[in-house]
Amino acid sequence: MRIVALATKTDFRGIKIREVALIEGEHGWGEFSPFLEYSPQECAPWLASAIEAASKPRPPLLRPKIAVNATLPAVTNSDDVAEILSWFPGCDVIKIKVGNNAGQDFKRINHALAITPDAKIRLDVNGLWSVEEARSFIEALQTRVGKDRIDYIEQPCGTLEELRELKSKLNGTVRISGDEVLRKARDPFSIDLVNAVDVLMLKVQPLGGIERSMALAAHHGLPVVVSSALESAVGISYGLHLAASLENLAGACGLATGALLADDVAALVIEGGAIVVSEVTPDYQGLEVSPVRYKWWQDRVMATWKHLA
Repeated sequence: MRIVALATKTDFRGIKIREVALIEGEHGWGEFSPFLEYSPQECAPWLASAIEAASKPRPPLLRPKIAVNATLPAVTNSDDVAEILSWFPGCDVIKIKVGNNAGQDFKRINHALAITPDAKIRLDVNGLWSVEEARSFIEALQTRVGKDRIDYIEQPCGTLEELRELKSKLNGTVRISGDEVLRKARDPFSIDLVNAVDVLMLKVQPLGGIERSMALAAHHGLPVVVSSALESAVGISYGLHLAASLENLAGACGLATGALLADDVAALVIEGGAIVVSEVTPDYQGLEVSPVRYKWWQDRVMATWKHLA
């Protein structure tokens, strides 16, 4: 196991240094990188994914590369918007963080569309809106940019009941993607997504690995997009393998977040809005943490293992 600390280029989710654990096994490298505030119980699927990646062969690939979207954090300066979007060459879909301030959100969206006038947008709300807040914002956005420019709205409300109510009020004018509603469910196989979610968001670590993610996709039978959790190139590579193995992949994936890191253990190049699927051997020279931080992660792995076992 190696623990690395990766600086970010911009404030993303309040994170300026991303610490991740990299685990080597018979079939390569796996990543264990739950956010620092997560409990051992919440970390369990993340560790399962890392162990699977290191100890099991990858599934057969259906495609050699994956189209990816740009990711625009909740920045307010127009110059920052332009710079960040330049990190995602050729991407014609932009995922924009919104939800905390409608005025700033609309400005950010306008800046992004002015820079990339042919792009489609996805809004990521992280469940922050009520049904009425979501309906009001989405209808205003449709009026401003047109319905055809909006690919989908990701997790506009927190609960399935709210998503179902919102979907009925929107009358199918915009697609809804489900993220937290799946990965934070006690049993994601038992939830009913009918008339609530149009696109299923899969994140390989939080869902416990490729095998379980593919089982969830098959079970729910919805179009799927694979996204990341601000991982290193090791974790992103595993997400790319998942995306490349799915039959019902629904467009560009959120697997280009390595562009938001100032440091990384390998290069996954975005070319023409896509990343080639490949195995990653990390170069952690100069990126490893102090012995104190290593011990903290070692203890975290052992505490998480108790829940996983």
